[in-house]
Amino acid sequence: MTYRKTEAQIYLKNITNNVKKIIQNHGNYKYYIGVVKADCYGHNSHKVIQSIIDGGCNYLAVSSLDEAIIIRKKFNDIPILCLGITDPKHFKIYQKYNIDITVTSLEQISFLKKYNLNIHLKIDTGMNRLGIKSKKEFDLILNNIKDNNLHIQGIYTHIYEAANKFKTLNQINRFKQITSSIDLNSIPIVHIAQSETLINYEKINFCNGCRMGIIMYGLINNNINLENTLSLTSEVIEIKHLKQGETVSYNGIYKALKDEIIGVVSIGYADGINRKLTGAYVYINENKYQIIGNICMDMLMIKIDSKVKLHDKVYLYKNIEHIKELSNHLNTIPYELICSISKRVPRKYLN
Repeated sequence: MTYRKTEAQIYLKNITNNVKKIIQNHGNYKYYIGVVKADCYGHNSHKVIQSIIDGGCNYLAVSSLDEAIIIRKKFNDIPILCLGITDPKHFKIYQKYNIDITVTSLEQISFLKKYNLNIHLKIDTGMNRLGIKSKKEFDLILNNIKDNNLHIQGIYTHIYEAANKFKTLNQINRFKQITSSIDLNSIPIVHIAQSETLINYEKINFCNGCRMGIIMYGLINNNINLENTLSLTSEVIEIKHLKQGETVSYNGIYKALKDEIIGVVSIGYADGINRKLTGAYVYINENKYQIIGNICMDMLMIKIDSKVKLHDKVYLYKNIEHIKELSNHLNTIPYELICSISKRVPRKYLN
């Protein structure tokens, strides 16, 4: 039960449709890995995961063991890969819940022989985050895997600047060079393409898997008409008439240059609204209104006109285009906006 009219609307049918469209346009993979980390990029709920599966994803990927366990308790059969670092002291838990693990170093291998785990070797091809960085290191790990009769379920890397074709092709070549001592066709899953790579590049011939993240929510430039999956709304809870010279919110950074009308909206930075969105626009009844003054913890103020009425619905995030516009205002990416919606904002699942 919630008593504020502040919520995120999640459009489940659109998520399913997006996944179907992606697979229809990139149907030459065997494994479609739905990346559902960070509560499905802020969308939350097992209903979202079910929608992704209904669309055709046959594998899931998460960031941490905690995320994996929550999902496994609801979804018994679908394979789940943990993309993050795996602590050997938790290998027993990975085995209990049948979670695939990512291996990035030789140190992990010595602990693995006690457990029956599917492992994915991550190759660092230039991002310098996680992964095996050299052919020498890869060969050492490979020999240890063979000596301990361990099972390689997958090998993968992460493209870190898909918009740069030169760097991306270098990463792919680096991947081939590091893994040249193994026949990649003998590995059950080889996955390199992520959302942006999937849209902008041809399928890599030795890959039979791809990872779908932000693309499932339409928040990436594409030519397949992906649909909006999330809106964030609140309401006008008070209307005030300002006299010329009056100020708004903390520190009075906004001063009315003439008599104005403002609306107070029941959402703030504790709900995930970035304070730097002052000056950006929200939507009420299809019209744009500007956020003014410092955004407060629980409320923000907007400059309105006489068409706006008390309790009118306010769209903080209206659709794909609006979310992109706001992310540009912040000089960030849409991921950050949707992942920042706090847990105190209820999610309403539609369709």
